Amino acid sequence: MPEDRDAKWARIAAASAFDVVVVGGGINGIGTFRDLSMQGLRVLLVEKNDFCSGCSAAPSRMIHGGLRYLENGEFELVRESLFERDALLRNAPHMVRPLPTTVPIRGIFSGVFNSVATLLHLRSRPAARGALTIKIGLMLYDWVTRRRRMLPRHVFRGARSTRRAWPALHPDTRFSATYYDAWISHPERLGLELLDDAEAENSGAIALNYSTLESGPDGVLTLTDRETGATCPVLAHAIVNATGAWVDRTAAELPGDYDAATPMVEGTKGSHLVIDNAELKEALGGHMIYYENSDGRVCILFPYLANVLVGATDIRVTQPGRTRCEDEETSYILQSLGRVFPDISIHRDDIVFTFSGIRPLPKSAYEFTGRISRGHFVRTFDGPVPQFCMVGGKWTTFRAFAAQTTDDVLAALDKPRLRETSDTPIGGGHDYPRDTARWIRETCQDFDVTTARAAHMLDHYGSRARAVLKICRDAANDAPLLPDCPYTEAEIGYLIDHERVMHLSDIILRRTDLAINGAVSTAIIARVADIAADRLGWDTARRTQEIAALTTELDDYHGVSGAMLERRTTRKDKKCA
Repeated sequence: MPEDRDAKWARIAAASAFDVVVVGGGINGIGTFRDLSMQGLRVLLVEKNDFCSGCSAAPSRMIHGGLRYLENGEFELVRESLFERDALLRNAPHMVRPLPTTVPIRGIFSGVFNSVATLLHLRSRPAARGALTIKIGLMLYDWVTRRRRMLPRHVFRGARSTRRAWPALHPDTRFSATYYDAWISHPERLGLELLDDAEAENSGAIALNYSTLESGPDGVLTLTDRETGATCPVLAHAIVNATGAWVDRTAAELPGDYDAATPMVEGTKGSHLVIDNAELKEALGGHMIYYENSDGRVCILFPYLANVLVGATDIRVTQPGRTRCEDEETSYILQSLGRVFPDISIHRDDIVFTFSGIRPLPKSAYEFTGRISRGHFVRTFDGPVPQFCMVGGKWTTFRAFAAQTTDDVLAALDKPRLRETSDTPIGGGHDYPRDTARWIRETCQDFDVTTARAAHMLDHYGSRARAVLKICRDAANDAPLLPDCPYTEAEIGYLIDHERVMHLSDIILRRTDLAINGAVSTAIIARVADIAADRLGWDTARRTQEIAALTTELDDYHGVSGAMLERRTTRKDKKCA
């Protein structure tokens, strides 16, 4: 059993001085917390909500090198992204897997002059990319990884072979090109595994969700537990501001000589749809389709868990805040599908989940948001406690960004780097089985579970799956939440006991894929709430409050109404996942 929240608070109260306090529990903050912990520093991570519940919960689920960044001339970012993609394929094979990606192409020379003009900063808005432009880009992509190739080289096809492979593609498709990137199944869970690794590695590392940090005179900081209202003074030699889209607001509230007149971040909003449409999923043939919408923006469409994920929008925003996929964004994404598979009927009723987040991009004068860099840098502000602000970044490069930030902090504290992180396995990626089919067969025999159950556990917990299965087997009730549901009552109990759960939404939205896969229903919510109430000591009023908060959040931010939840409960043909 991991250390509980009360024990962590007691340790902080007994020894409240830290080398570094990291503010922000998204993927960049978590990555930095882990890296600093591996250098032997005493580190505190403070997140005001749940871990990976903001922008880090709303990525496109791609782990990629950034093919389109070549058009911006960001060759170093592409090199770094490809290196980090391959590192995640090695270090987290239970959640990060290869993804064949196909680009449908209609022209030959289109986009060539536009690409040159873009590189010379003479034009910002893209034109349609033709075969020649895409071929050059993919050759560069392959060249960057020539010495440490993990994935196959790209393949170009003519119209006939393209039509054989994807008969439902738009009839105007003249060529196609396939290359490989990767996708991540459960990004929020990977964040939790990084936290577990950091705290297991270093007893001086403590991570708290649902907590805040406020600054007082002379650099004295106050830590507040948002769940209980308890407070504790905290001292730090350095602060890392990893609050993403909120980095400017946080910088102004913490010690340092930050100037609000020169903001660092101006984000863009990205919205996605999860679609349950068997014909669309079959038409993809296991590939991601990487295509252009009518306005030149790049869109993605790929099989994700039980359904299909499609996105994304790219809308400039000036203020940070919680976002949702609006009706006009839904229309924008749905109409784009007609440019790829015009004969497949896709309706709003096929949408089982939506999600949206703000990309914390560097402040930019570019009118076209697709030109704003996805790179990252650290801005340091002096003061009673020096503040290191993490600006920009993306999911794929979180480890590199964390290493950069850690190096800056170590230099300021005059501390050496003790360990590198590029080859350090993450969570269930430690000792991950090479032969997964054999692992599943042996696990089915040893634990008397179905193939589907064993595969589910391996996908969620990696090499830790057998330990979790043992806990579930020894529990009083290991029955599925509902018939055909891969999650059992004992597994939900395990998540509550071991994975820093404070609220019902933590379980439904982030510890499991029940919501994003379209399986969540009134029956599922009620059953999980019963288990949580028993484990966390909720009374009837608290249980009712948690259910109400979750259903409101699903409706307000994920396009899942109360009526949808009821229909999923009453439909006899709807499986849990």
